[in-house]
Amino acid sequence: MPARYTFGGDEHLFVECSEEMSLEAFFKSLSMATGVRESKIRGVTEICPANASMQVKFNPDIIKPDDILKEVQLIEGAAEKAEPVIRTRIVEVPVLYNDPWTHETVMRFRERHQEPSGTDLDYGARINGYSSVDRFIAAHHGSPWFVSMVGFVAGLPFMYQMVERQRQIEVPKYLRPRTDTPRLTVGHGGCFGCIYSVRGAGGYQMFGITPMPIFDATQTTSYLRDFMVFFRPGDIVKFKPIDRDAYDQAVEDVDKGRFAPPIREVSFDLRKFQKDIGGYNKTLEDALYAH
Repeated sequence: MPARYTFGGDEHLFVECSEEMSLEAFFKSLSMATGVRESKIRGVTEICPANASMQVKFNPDIIKPDDILKEVQLIEGAAEKAEPVIRTRIVEVPVLYNDPWTHETVMRFRERHQEPSGTDLDYGARINGYSSVDRFIAAHHGSPWFVSMVGFVAGLPFMYQMVERQRQIEVPKYLRPRTDTPRLTVGHGGCFGCIYSVRGAGGYQMFGITPMPIFDATQTTSYLRDFMVFFRPGDIVKFKPIDRDAYDQAVEDVDKGRFAPPIREVSFDLRKFQKDIGGYNKTLEDALYAH
């Protein structure tokens, strides 16, 4: 379906690729954002891709709104014909599920939750039809996740689970947002997973925590010295469950500059993925762990 265009004030063009969140919508928004960037349209000052949309900031003294609209509509036509293939990365992210820090926060804010008598993991397992929390956790880390957007808070990735639509984990956000969320919490809201890059308010359900920093404004973390934000749109994440000893060791390794997340460069083909989701995911995971 064609994108919907609206202007925001006199210097923003908002492009809604789809009302539905999907990998197809993300690929279209990413392709359009790339097309706008590569076209070097005079007057464009910023391009921001999102889950199923994108926004272009422009200088109306250099290019008129109607002219930027025509330019981007031409790029949309080209994006729809483009091959749905990107070069990207697959990254392993360790997670301590049901950790003591998010658990303490979960229990501190139960009055804001749909089911105050349990935990976020209990709730997520029940409404997604899993017979136990362990089976729910296994489903959470059992398949890769696609980073469709980075932002809202600096470095925070929104992640789309790479499984059939009927198998996707879905949980609503808290009834009222919390005033506290531990840094590096692995959370979930609606159909999106996330990792809280900094400590602060939040409304996503909390399932665990990672020892792996994903944002460092000081750029002192060994693998964040070139750029303070770890994730990029298009990255593929494979969560790895770890125990408390492994978590503590990873925290120490980060502090001493020894921690390096496993990363492999891969090609992701949307059409091949759609033809055989399980098989294609295995191919991606094999690439991650290949020696």
